[in-house]
Amino acid sequence: MALALGDLLAADAFVALWHRWDRVQRADHPVAYARGVVANMARARIRALTRERRRIHLFWTAVPGRAQHPDVDAVMDVRRALARLPFRKRACVVLRHALDLSEKDTALALGTSVGTVKSQTSKAMAELQRLLGAQAAEELTGTRH
Repeated sequence: MALALGDLLAADAFVALWHRWDRVQRADHPVAYARGVVANMARARIRALTRERRRIHLFWTAVPGRAQHPDVDAVMDVRRALARLPFRKRACVVLRHALDLSEKDTALALGTSVGTVKSQTSKAMAELQRLLGAQAAEELTGTRH
């Protein structure tokens, strides 16, 4: 029998309360403390589900373009360079430049701020320029500096 989301949340809350049992016992209102833990866990789960739904929606609504005659060697060089980037920087570059998402949509997809997307994309592009050369990085993103 499958457990409902509420049952899973209650079980997770009991585990969290058990781990913090010393705080529960010292609380002036232990029941209110427990309710607060459940409410915070529910909010966190709702936020996570919302972010995941946004990511799925953005993924399925993006329409990537297809190259007519791809340069396989260049593609492999780019893939290797991207693989060397940390996840968030790589995700920012791919979402912004490969999937052509806006900074706002990229931030929503990654569950972060627009400022973080801007800084991570900038740092990633600097790293790609170092790894691939300035001209290859510009061709990758379609930008000229």
